[in-house]
Amino acid sequence: ESPHEHQQSLLLSRIITNVEKLNEAIMQLNKNLQEINIQNMDVELVAQMFKNYQSNVLFHLE
Repeated sequence: ESPHEHQQSLLLSRIITNVEKLNEAIMQLNKNLQEINIQNMDVELVAQMFKNYQSNVLFHLE
């Protein structure tokens, strides 16, 4: 095995390790984004309920 092949092998190994770490980070990011989306749905629901309540109050005050 030539030194050039050995160096390429080491570089490839580092690339593979870094891609694995990147995949783990992206999986964690996706999990966190999914949790944020679930919480945002709750906020959106409360906002819609408040908007409907406000519309009803304005309607009954007229």
